Amino acid sequence: QVQLVESGGGLVQPGGSLRLSCAASGFTFRHYVMSWYRQAPGKERDMVADISSGGRTTNYADSVKGRFTISRDNAKNTVYLQMNSLKPEDTAMYYCNARDYGVQARFGYWGKGTLVTVSS
Repeated sequence: QVQLVESGGGLVQPGGSLRLSCAASGFTFRHYVMSWYRQAPGKERDMVADISSGGRTTNYADSVKGRFTISRDNAKNTVYLQMNSLKPEDTAMYYCNARDYGVQARFGYWGKGTLVTVSS
């Protein structure tokens, strides 16, 4: 069975840092595009960052460019999101997504999320 398990969320002060992890199993991880999405209460789920199957190409939402870094370790079947200079508007549930090439993210695999709260 496919599993995506996020971890690393929590409460952090503005300007602080967190590193999220997503551990994957049940599929050929090294063949999949991996992404981080986030969703705040009452808002739609938006893409934060994605990374190609081999880790050579990354994309970021404008709101996080220069602050967040996505990476992956295919030997560990794990994708990471390093979040620096956090702002209150980064507060959201963060979800891990896996999709094969040619498949939209909504039809891929999803984790259950990890909550990030940025507050004083």
